[in-house]
Formats: sequence, C-alpha cells, structure tokens
Amino acid sequence: MEFRPGIAFFGMGASLLLAGALLARHLLAVLCALAFSPLAAQAATTERVIVNRYTGLAIEGFDPVAYFVDARAVIGLPGFEASQAGAVWRFHNEGNRASFVAHPDIYGPQFGGYDPVDLARGVTYAGNPRFWLIAGQRLYLFGREENRDAFAADPERFQRGANSRWPALEQQLAQ
Repeated sequence: MEFRPGIAFFGMGASLLLAGALLARHLLAVLCALAFSPLAAQAATTERVIVNRYTGLAIEGFDPVAYFVDARAVIGLPGFEASQAGAVWRFHNEGNRASFVAHPDIYGPQFGGYDPVDLARGVTYAGNPRFWLIAGQRLYLFGREENRDAFAADPERFQRGANSRWPALEQQLAQ
C-alpha cells in the first residue's frame, strides 16, 4: 500500500468541511427553534391582556389557576381551554378551567399580565409567567426576577404605584 499525502489530506479536509457544515446547520436549527419557540415569541404589549401574537395564548399557555392550587407554574393543555378578554387561556385540568371561567378576575394575572413594578414607573412591560408571585391573593407576573424580588419586599408600594398609573396606561392599550 502506497502513502499518498495529497489524497489523505484532501479526505481529511473534506471531513472537516462536512463536520463544520453539519455543526453550522445544527446551530442554525437551534437558533431558529429558539427564535420561534413560544417563550421567545414576543407578547403583544399593546393589548389589555398580554397575548402571544403568534399563538393567541395568554401568559404563554401557562395555567393561571395552577399558581394558586399547585403553587407553581404549570403549562396548560390544549384540551382544556377557555376564551376570555380576547385571549385563549389554557389549563392543566377541567377543574382549573371551571374555576377560572367562574372567577377570571381572581385567577387572571393582575394588570393583564404586565409587570407591576414597571407599571409603577409608568411603563407597560410584559410579565413572564415564570417570574410570578401571589400577593394579597392575586397573581402578579414580572418581566425580570429583580422586579419580582423588589415587589415581594414591598408589595404595597408597588401595588399603589401600579394602581395609580394603570388606568391611564390601560386607556393607551388596544381593546
């Protein structure tokens, strides 16, 4: 068997190019998946209730009642949905759906899901269903963990600020 460095080098170079192309393709697929995933999709911050503009789901499909009964964020299921306030709400089970339909003002996030800390500053910023807090038996969503922690330290202050600014900010939002 005769050694041919040119052919071996070419073969190795082709393998490296192929591996690089596969890696680039994989990276592109991952980035596209992240860009088009429900949590990466931008929520409409011009609505009175924040709705994912691509799916129509309120609070990214998380079950609003589960925050109260399970004390955790739980993804709702397509088989348990309800329409309310121009949004589709998903629930983990029929009991949660029925509770929400009977009392959407209790189980729905306050301020339509907008971050109350930002509202207190006069800004409408979409809350993230993973950053949440129950205060005064109401659900609040926050855009950042820091905002949740600040709210938890002094809820009355931020509730006061958000409550005073919300009517004017809500009037600027679409129906």
